[in-house]
Amino acid sequence: MAGNHVNSEIRRFILEKYPLARRLQLKDSDALLESGIVDSLGILDLVSFLEQQFSITVTDDELVPENFQTVERIVAFVETRTARTN
Repeated sequence: MAGNHVNSEIRRFILEKYPLARRLQLKDSDALLESGIVDSLGILDLVSFLEQQFSITVTDDELVPENFQTVERIVAFVETRTARTN
C-alpha cells in the first residue's frame, strides 16, 4: 500500500535525523513541534526531504504547522499532494 510506504519513509527520516524522536520512541500521533522533536529549521529539512523523496513541491501556503504537526498529518499531506500530481 502506498500509505504504508509513505509512512515508513517519513518515520525513517525523522528517526534518523532527530535524536529526540528516537529517545521518545516516536508514535505517529506525537506532536513534532510542541514536543520539540522538530524545530522550525527542522521543518525546512523535512520539507526538503518530502519534496525530493516524493517529487512534490510544498508551496508557502502549505507550509503551515497543521500540515507538519504529526507523522499522520505529514503522511496525509504527502498523499494529497501526490494524488494531485498523478
